[in-house]
Amino acid sequence: MSSDSSSLQSAAVIQEAVQSLRSGGLVAFPTETVYGLGADAKNPEAIKKVFAAKGRPSNHPLIVHIAAPDKFDQSQVDWVPVLAPWVRDLSEDALKLIHAFWPGPLTLVFKKDKSVPLEATGGQDTVAIRAPAHPLTQELLRKFKGGIVGPSANRFGKVSPTSAADVRYEFEEMLDLMILDGGDCDVGIESTIIDLSRDHPVLLRPGLITPGDILAKTGIKVYLPHEYAVLAGQSETPVVSGSLRAHYAPTTPLRLYASGRVLDALSEFPDIKSRVAVAVWDSDSSLGEDGHPSVHFEEVLVPSDSVSFASKLYRTLRDLDQQGWDLILLPEPPVGEEWDGVRDRLQRACFGSGPSSSSHANN
Repeated sequence: MSSDSSSLQSAAVIQEAVQSLRSGGLVAFPTETVYGLGADAKNPEAIKKVFAAKGRPSNHPLIVHIAAPDKFDQSQVDWVPVLAPWVRDLSEDALKLIHAFWPGPLTLVFKKDKSVPLEATGGQDTVAIRAPAHPLTQELLRKFKGGIVGPSANRFGKVSPTSAADVRYEFEEMLDLMILDGGDCDVGIESTIIDLSRDHPVLLRPGLITPGDILAKTGIKVYLPHEYAVLAGQSETPVVSGSLRAHYAPTTPLRLYASGRVLDALSEFPDIKSRVAVAVWDSDSSLGEDGHPSVHFEEVLVPSDSVSFASKLYRTLRDLDQQGWDLILLPEPPVGEEWDGVRDRLQRACFGSGPSSSSHANN
C-alpha cells in the first residue's frame, strides 16, 4: 500500500479489527498459508464462538498467532518475552527454529503456560504457536498486543480459503464478521507443525517447510511420528489442526489417479454420470477422449512443481467444486518430501469428498 490514503484507510480498518477482537468478536485475517478465523486467544467465550462458527469439535486445538518483535537495529530479535505469556519453557532447539523460520509457515507446539485457556488447546497441556508472515496480520497482531487463535476460515472439514472472497462465501450469513482482505495467499496450504513438547522434535503436519529444510538450516533432526513412536516405545500422537482422515474436502467426489491411469480411475465409478474434470500436469501431453465415449472430460492444467501446486491447490478445488462436475480427478503427487504437504491435504480431501459420508465407504 503505497499511497498515504490507503495506508490511513488500512490503519483505520486494523483499528476496527482490534476493537472487534477486544470486545470478543471474530475477525477473519489473511496469512501466507490460508485465511484464519480469529478471536482473542485469552478469551474463552470468544474462542467458543470460533468453534461454533466453523462447526468444529471443541477438542481440536487451535493455533495461536503472535506478532514478530520489532527488529530496530539488533542483529537477532529477542523472541523470549513474546513467547513468555504462552509457553512453559523455551529450548535451544525452539529458538533455533524460530530464528530460522519465523515469521513464516511453521507452527511449533510447546508445553503451555497455565494462563493459556484450555479452550484454545482443545483441553491439551500443549499450545501451538506461529508468527504469520503476512504484513497486514503482523500489523493487526502488533496493534492488538496479544495472541489471536485462528483456524482456517471455513466450515469444518471443507476446503480452506485462500482469498477474502472464499471467506465471504463460507460465512455469508454472518453479516457481522469482519474480513481483512490481504489478497490471495502465497503458500496456499496450512503451516508445517512441529511438536517440541517431547524429547525430540516430531512432525505432526507436513507443509511447505520440510524436515529436510529444517535439517539444512538448523541442523535439527525432525522425526516422523512413526519414527518417534519406535524411539520412545509409544504410539500416541497429540491431536493437531487438520489431522482428521476427512478434511479440506470438496462436495464433489474427488479421487487421485496414478500416472497414465485416468481410465482405470473412471472404471471404478461405473455409475458416475458423464462430466469429469481431470487435472493434468502442465508438463504432460493432453489426455485425449478415446476409450470412454460416455464421459465428457475437461482438462485442467495444474503446476508440476510442488510450491506452485500447493499455492493453487485450494483455489483449484474450490473452483472445480462450484462448477458442477460429477467427479474430479487429480494426479497423484510425485514421491519426495517436498510433496508431502500436498499429498497429505489431497488424501484427506479425497476421503472427505462427496455429498455425504456414504461416499467414504468406497474409499
